[in-house]
Amino acid sequence: MELRILRRLFTPEEAELALHVSFIGEEPRVIARRAKITPEDAAHRLEAMALKGLIFRTEPDDGPPLYWAIHFFMGIWEFQVNDLDPELVQDFREYWRSHLADDSLKLPQLRTIPVGESLDVDLAVMTYETAEKLVQTQEKILVANCICRQDHRMLGEGCSKPLETCMMFGDVADYYFRNGLGRMIDQQEAMEILKLADQAELVIQPGNAVEPVVMCFCCGCCCAVLEAIKRDPVPASRVSTPFVTTFIQETCVGCGACVQRCQMAALALDSGTSSLNADRCIGCGLCVTTCPTESLRLTRKPASEQPAIPRDYVDFSIKLGQARGRLSNANLAKMMAKSKMDRLLATGRL
Repeated sequence: MELRILRRLFTPEEAELALHVSFIGEEPRVIARRAKITPEDAAHRLEAMALKGLIFRTEPDDGPPLYWAIHFFMGIWEFQVNDLDPELVQDFREYWRSHLADDSLKLPQLRTIPVGESLDVDLAVMTYETAEKLVQTQEKILVANCICRQDHRMLGEGCSKPLETCMMFGDVADYYFRNGLGRMIDQQEAMEILKLADQAELVIQPGNAVEPVVMCFCCGCCCAVLEAIKRDPVPASRVSTPFVTTFIQETCVGCGACVQRCQMAALALDSGTSSLNADRCIGCGLCVTTCPTESLRLTRKPASEQPAIPRDYVDFSIKLGQARGRLSNANLAKMMAKSKMDRLLATGRL
């Protein structure tokens, strides 16, 4: 299955060159030296691969483009959002359910954060812990279609929730824009999307980093990540979130609004009142924002239960590779040393 997907996306020549691209951003001439091809050939082929969504590209202001290896999920798969077909979607689903779903839970690739309206004003939060604060720190924001809802609709499945919701920031916003995968928006429109997400019962999930480059808006019926988490007996143990919902039963009127909005089946109606299974709560706050009696609220988890958050996407990618058992400390050290040596040799500084 994995090889079938790779053959659909990569030519043999692209696959061979991809083996020489690392998680450290490098110039074409550095990768060319490693692959034993000319810098001109490398530059042409790497750019073609970046345009196909097979590798990642950044474009510094003071130098040539840098090219990076990326994970298949999240990464290569999301970059195919405009190039899906039913056969590729079916192949991905089979591969996800047989291999990737369990792999994705070894280190959460997304964090769950709430909108500000679900938090008490006296609850201290970090910038990266609430959607509004995170958006307000961004200089570049792009919105693109949710690939999960898009692939479901391609097969006549899924829901009618908003499609153009997922946000990219910084270099990833640039990459999506240059590849024609979305459109740039300002902070005001981004804030409107946050409001729309709450109305549409979408769970807000930025990348699992203090400086995330993506923010997803997920529904329990289409999102592959939420689907995998929901199948777990204790979804709360599978997510990276600083918050948990608390429930005041005495003031609950049993309206059932929270039950409808919860994507993890953490809430249920029982004898005319709601009940909360905290083991299933992922701290998204969807139940809080529409509770008419304020019987639900988000509180911070104890310090001992606070998840460790990777610094940025590179830090996360390394930790994910280690969690999956595919990037040992020795291999990481070797990769970094080789990259440094190749950069020195390619630039004539050694």
